[in-house]
Amino acid sequence: MTEHSSQGYMEYADRVWSGEETLLAHFTGEFTGDGLVRIGERTGFFPAFSNVAVFDTGDGLVLVDSGDFRTAAALHESVRGFSASPVRSVVYTHGHVDHVFGVGPFDKEAAGNGTGRPEVIAHEAVAARFDRYRDTAGYNTWINRRQFGVPSLVWPTEYRYPDTTYRDRLTLRRGGLTFELVHARGETDDHTYVWIPELRTLCTGDLFIWNSPNAGNPQKVQRYPVEWARALRSMRELGAEVLLPGHGVPIIGRDRIGQALGDTAELLESLCAQTRELMNSGARLDEVLHGVTVPAGLLEKPYLHPAYDEPEFVVRNLWRLWGGWYDQNPANLKPAPEAALAAELAEAAGGARLLADRAERLLDRGEPRLASHLAETAALAAPDDREVARIRARVFARRAARETSTMARGVFEWAAAESAAVAEGTDLTTELTRSDAGRRRAAGAISVGVVDDDGCGCGARAAAGAEGAEGGA
Repeated sequence: MTEHSSQGYMEYADRVWSGEETLLAHFTGEFTGDGLVRIGERTGFFPAFSNVAVFDTGDGLVLVDSGDFRTAAALHESVRGFSASPVRSVVYTHGHVDHVFGVGPFDKEAAGNGTGRPEVIAHEAVAARFDRYRDTAGYNTWINRRQFGVPSLVWPTEYRYPDTTYRDRLTLRRGGLTFELVHARGETDDHTYVWIPELRTLCTGDLFIWNSPNAGNPQKVQRYPVEWARALRSMRELGAEVLLPGHGVPIIGRDRIGQALGDTAELLESLCAQTRELMNSGARLDEVLHGVTVPAGLLEKPYLHPAYDEPEFVVRNLWRLWGGWYDQNPANLKPAPEAALAAELAEAAGGARLLADRAERLLDRGEPRLASHLAETAALAAPDDREVARIRARVFARRAARETSTMARGVFEWAAAESAAVAEGTDLTTELTRSDAGRRRAAGAISVGVVDDDGCGCGARAAAGAEGAEGGA
């Protein structure tokens, strides 16, 4: 990448910090494929959905992360434009699939040259993650289709396993640089952050992603907010001058880095303290969820917007971590089948249509959470009723349009599309791809922290008649 374009990207990153620009250009790949952004003489940065940091040690290259399969070829080309030196090592900050699928072209290059392939280094739990991914590929296929709105997504079953693993800390020396690998549970149990003291550079992986921390993801395995906050405090004490995140733009300057890491830690610490206090008082999960508040001003910071995960989900995750799955509602300990309960409630209310009508009225008077409960109950009681489905589609399409986080929007958009398909006699894929944004997602334009203006449009056709009728009433 030319020095001019590198400067342009870093100027863009500065505007993101100040709130003058959003992360949209970064996450949608506007800066991907033009080569590496040069940050100093020895550091290259590959800006993509999942970032990669490249270091010229004087004795070969070291990569921190490797991106996903969609950017593997572009990464290889960009690295080769940066340096012809062999890639000696690749550090996985964790085992998520968007960070570990870019090694293949470098392995192939090494085989063609008759040299040893790059050494992949990771925490010891990464291999167990890959094993779990292979065992639960079907489940991961479905939850990621739903989360990102990609009905054709298929979860991978083949992985490049690490060659070298470590438990707590590992110091890697290559050429003139030192790479200090530190394990820290946070978004995952297998996470590593990397400190390069000679360059005063910190690679955080997904411990910092320019979003409210992904510590609650409702469809994924356990997260660790307490240890995450501690890791943020530990990283802050390093006094880094350059922060290269797993997602989002670099941060330059010790003060800015300290502020970003400190604010993120404060958010997690507050959620943990409030949740713990309410649990200790004997509160039910419902009381905890609606009793915890976020410290004023934090979510307005450009690096803490709840655009991927959100604090409410972090509270649920803490309950699961500290209290198990029982929510203290005795009816939920050994519940009746959902459909059976829905049928009883519908009968008591006078029918599923009446429940659905009530849901629609609640939605229109600004009670979307209550509307969702009634719409879902009505649909479970009468799964083939097109009018009930139309209302359910409208309820969840409205909810999706008002959400900020990818997690919530994905679930609500999928639900809206399911019911729109029933109401219109189509199928899920048709309804997921009615809007431009839906078609982009279905084509694989997965994003972290991007809330587009279009919304999904899931269920728009099924809901349109009702909206038009209301307008003429």
